[in-house]
Amino acid sequence: MDNLTLRQLRYFDALAEHGHFGRAADVCSISQPALSVQIKELEESFGAPLLERTTRRVRLTSFGEDVLVRVREILRSVDELGDMARAAQSGLSGRLRLGVIPTIAPYLLPALLRQVKTTFPDMSLMVRETMTANLLAELHAGRIDTAIVALPVSEPSFTEVPLWSEEFVLVRPDTEATAPVPAPDTLERERLLLLEEGHCFRDQALSFCSLPSARPHEGLDGSSLSTLVQMVGAGLGVTVIPEMAIPVDTPAAAVNVARFAGAQPARTIGMIWRKSSPLATQLQELADVVRTVGESL
Repeated sequence: MDNLTLRQLRYFDALAEHGHFGRAADVCSISQPALSVQIKELEESFGAPLLERTTRRVRLTSFGEDVLVRVREILRSVDELGDMARAAQSGLSGRLRLGVIPTIAPYLLPALLRQVKTTFPDMSLMVRETMTANLLAELHAGRIDTAIVALPVSEPSFTEVPLWSEEFVLVRPDTEATAPVPAPDTLERERLLLLEEGHCFRDQALSFCSLPSARPHEGLDGSSLSTLVQMVGAGLGVTVIPEMAIPVDTPAAAVNVARFAGAQPARTIGMIWRKSSPLATQLQELADVVRTVGESL
């Protein structure tokens, strides 16, 4: 056990995440044979196998799963030591790993990255775009420092900071521009197009339209808001998008944007980070910048 290194632990973490020696080696920027040697040495140090090796995929043994939990705790603690050193400095500097959900990233990031470069010139921002569930897991594991998501996430170990709210709008074919705006609970009859399962915006749209989350699959789900808008323009149905997507996704499509009658559906955009993060003060500074940029969209 005296020969264990942090590098070996990071290699094991990457291998557990990707389940494949080749992909883990690429992520770690080493050769696959070198990674295999390091993992073998790690197993010899423990005196027990960590992996079940097959021709296609690597699986953790029961012992390997137990070890992985402790390894990720160790790596998170080590990363937080670096965060403590950065927190002792004034302002944000060095690498910061930011997660953003797909229904925010394309619309917020262009302006945000420009502003961050001006406000925090010594900070290198690394962006990870993926769905909320993945971001929560990665934030908990310490693989990202903070995330921009739709609130609430209701995770006791995270700090949630609301930044701004934005309304949802109806997107329908431009041939329906003069027709009355349908009530939300009638959109199913209009063939409501939604993001594929896993996107929190899908669940928000279903909730607003009073539709069950276990909605029959028609094979018309989209992978992005832009795809949904183009599908609407092709006459396949209608959809709901957030305001920030309007100037980016609708100009090139034959669609009409309309607001619902009565109370407007909306979501709250916010930032989250671990309550234990030593960078809490600096992350609040970043949140203030994100709020300013978001409110200007």
